[in-house]
Amino acid sequence: MLDTARWRERLRGIRPRSLSARVPADCPRCGARARGGRPCPACLPAPIPTGDGRRCPVCARRLADAACGDCARRPPAFDRVVAAFDYEAAGRDLILLYKARRRFELSGALADLLALAAGAADPPLPGSTILVPVPSRREAILRRGFNPAAELARALSARLGLRCEPGMLRRTDGGAKQALLGRAARRVAQRDAYYCGPVPGGCHVAVVDDVLTTGSTLDGIARALKASGATVVTGLVLARAVPDAARSPARNN
Repeated sequence: MLDTARWRERLRGIRPRSLSARVPADCPRCGARARGGRPCPACLPAPIPTGDGRRCPVCARRLADAACGDCARRPPAFDRVVAAFDYEAAGRDLILLYKARRRFELSGALADLLALAAGAADPPLPGSTILVPVPSRREAILRRGFNPAAELARALSARLGLRCEPGMLRRTDGGAKQALLGRAARRVAQRDAYYCGPVPGGCHVAVVDDVLTTGSTLDGIARALKASGATVVTGLVLARAVPDAARSPARNN
């Protein structure tokens, strides 16, 4: 089980990948002294423990009840989700800084967190796993200047030693912005929203994204990948959205 103390200990053991990562700077979240603009120890999000019995083993959703109603009612096309932390508190703030504030330099620090979660996954990802980022909508790339999922996937590829194929998956249409749609509408919108060419038979694909909310995007992508030859599809996400019913006051601060 990867708890917060071990999480921070392992992060301290990661060798900086550039000179800038060693230079003292300010934490992007609180402004305290840190290194290379990375989060300080106090601003690191709490990791999701491996084998957490309060989670759905498929979608990694924090459960308020004994079982995940979403996966029971509509089994997803993806096989499982590995998430680094929950989308709340420090984790939510870091992702918003990365995406909304266009803090591109956070991609390395966030990839470190996701690499630790992937490394602790049980069962582990096969060495032949192909990393595929979720494609951004064209207007989102023009607004931010980059695709957050693609940058995470590239950084994760270097950390895990896995092949990354950003061009394997493409959007078929811009479609409506997911944040503007309800759960049912998201599911319908994602059914034919992605296209991929032939995938090597028996291939394990890990789809990289920043936040998993309803799972509709990952489900639509998994259907496209499996129709093209993928055998197993895993979601590798920085954060898992927390249902209102499963929130606790202590985690909401």
